[in-house]
Amino acid sequence: MSTKRRSAILVLEDGRTFHGEAYGSVGETFGEAVFNTGMTGYQETLTDPSYHRQVVVQTAPHIGNTGVNGEDDESDRIWVAGYVVRDPARISSNWRASGGLEERLAAEGVVGISGVDTRALTRHLRERGAKRVGISSVETDPRALLARVRQSPEMAGADLSAEVTTAKPYVVQAVGEHRFTVAALDLGIKRNVPRRLAARGVTTHVLPAHSTIDDLLATGADAVFLSPGPGDPATADGPVALAREALRRKVPLFGICFGSQILGRALGFGTYKLGYGHRGTNQPVLDRATGKVEVTSHNHGFAVEVPGARHGAVVPDEVIETEFGGVEVTHVCLNDNVVEGLRARDVPAFTVQYHPEAAAGPHDADYLFDRFAELIEGRTQSEGRTDA
Repeated sequence: MSTKRRSAILVLEDGRTFHGEAYGSVGETFGEAVFNTGMTGYQETLTDPSYHRQVVVQTAPHIGNTGVNGEDDESDRIWVAGYVVRDPARISSNWRASGGLEERLAAEGVVGISGVDTRALTRHLRERGAKRVGISSVETDPRALLARVRQSPEMAGADLSAEVTTAKPYVVQAVGEHRFTVAALDLGIKRNVPRRLAARGVTTHVLPAHSTIDDLLATGADAVFLSPGPGDPATADGPVALAREALRRKVPLFGICFGSQILGRALGFGTYKLGYGHRGTNQPVLDRATGKVEVTSHNHGFAVEVPGARHGAVVPDEVIETEFGGVEVTHVCLNDNVVEGLRARDVPAFTVQYHPEAAAGPHDADYLFDRFAELIEGRTQSEGRTDA
């Protein structure tokens, strides 16, 4: 016999309202409403620190069918501010499952809503942009909830890396023979990043977001990694200053997602907020060097602005001169021409805006960790070092 669920409402800041049923924890939550187009990997999405203060709408209608397990978390907790699904699985069925998704959400206090027309909600966000939102299973008056939504903070101007970073440094050892040491600035790192580096013989020291360049290099690092993370890159002046110092010292540097935006700012470029962002595991990106189209995993609501290209304009092919020498745009999103990668020609630094660690997602871009290792190797050889 079915048990009647508690009703819930979802209200966007423009007043659009959806009715459904409570899913996860009963209560009230606020954040930025964004949609994720991935058909798998909901556990990785929920535990990705980059989703801090965001209410995630899953466009795939059936969620929770594989339950949750102890291996797929990308951090030590769920970070999303809220969760929106259409048709939650009544039971989980997977040999690795150690529990159900709704039970996990409830245990961690994550307020969600089910039974929502997520197709209509996604179309609304695509047409009108990501918006502040509230979900409540305790409030019955949409107008009262709307008033609180409009009082909640916006994502533009939000400085969030300090809220998700590690409290103290830790080390992920290389698998097999140790080749290099990398210092990773944790702005919201996912566990699969140091795992992908470890598979290439790299030992990774993960340090808090407030660390200095001297803190990172004191680990004996051969290179610096700028991690993904949440918030507005325009607020991240500390990490930008660190990246600029790494560029001055010509320390090999690799940035992913938020880290890409940080490095973009360090090179002298601006950043801007996308209308509704890229979130999912099926985003087509062109590698301009090879002409290859990669299917990639994304989670970003901001992007790097290069001269002559913004908001869908075709990105120029020419090399852009900066304080640190020539820089080229290496990768472009084929959906909207957003800059998805940068490479400095005169200093050892490059970025991608998407997720080559792809947890969850396709592995088309995994080679970028090889490129990082090659960059480190080239640098150590040029310095005549044999003890990397």
